Amino acid sequence: MNWVLKTFSQLTSDELYAILALRNQVFICEQQCAYQDLDGIDQQSLHLFANDKITSQLIAYARLLPQGMVFPQASIGRVIVAKEYRGGGVAHLLLKEAISASFKQFKTNSVKIMAQTYLVDFYQSHGFVIDSESYLEDNIPHIDMVFMQSNK
Repeated sequence: MNWVLKTFSQLTSDELYAILALRNQVFICEQQCAYQDLDGIDQQSLHLFANDKITSQLIAYARLLPQGMVFPQASIGRVIVAKEYRGGGVAHLLLKEAISASFKQFKTNSVKIMAQTYLVDFYQSHGFVIDSESYLEDNIPHIDMVFMQSNK
């Protein structure tokens, strides 16, 4: 699995289509959450993804946002793994790569996320700490979490 990091303008039309299709499949269809995925932030974000070497299918994706876009800190969002690739550690690899790329690209030592609450243990296993009370985002319980380089 090779990780690719691109700006919005560097994405090919096929890459963009695959990313938006996977985001739609996971966040809108699987989670049955009708929300506006195209939020005007993609154009200022970095897009981290990996494709299956044999089938070229999109395996995993995360959106990396610079400081000041959503939070004062850099942030990671839209973290997803295609259904057929879940359970094999891909999400752990994706998160490690997303944290590393955020530190390198944004010259920061902290990253913030809006985590779905059922994933708190997953994010804590990577060194994220809870930074807010639980709240509803699109009728799904979320909690803000922060990773500092000294956390892990």
